[in-house]
Amino acid sequence: MNESDNLVLLIPTIEYAEKICLYKQEFIETGEKMDGTGNLRNIPDPLDWLRDNEIYMNPETIPKGHVQATQFIYVRKSDGKIVGMMNVRHSFTDYIEKYAGHIGGSICPSERNKGYATQMLRLGLEFCKSIGLTHVLLSCDAENDASRCSILANNGVYESTVFDPVRRIELERYWIDVDGRKE
Repeated sequence: MNESDNLVLLIPTIEYAEKICLYKQEFIETGEKMDGTGNLRNIPDPLDWLRDNEIYMNPETIPKGHVQATQFIYVRKSDGKIVGMMNVRHSFTDYIEKYAGHIGGSICPSERNKGYATQMLRLGLEFCKSIGLTHVLLSCDAENDASRCSILANNGVYESTVFDPVRRIELERYWIDVDGRKE
């Protein structure tokens, strides 16, 4: 069986509450950023995080100044482990347009260098296309070779490098034409 056949991109549910905690804990223990997880780092109870995700998925309940977003978990079917998370923003605020882009994501530190980010992004781009996005903006830390590689493997086209004053890092910006992608 191909490893990508053993992985699925899902909207998180209560059944994954314990696995969400394990995912979060691994990032806390390594001291790494949790890109693509919404506000998971700051919400102690995974059930509250799941409710928060529902608020952002519904256009009628999005907090003022924010955009509709869909939160995903990337799950290995064989053991149910969450190996990645991805957040797809359906539109832009000024900050998202300049720095964050449509998609944020992360792979669990113990699961890196297995090609999961490239596969997860491919599925996320399929979702983007399904909600009517034709050109998707992604950004990555200029020092994050793995993120850059997964973007390039999904036909990302470099646009520019910008300094994010909030996170205080250089970010590379890439565009992917989801209509023109080869499946």
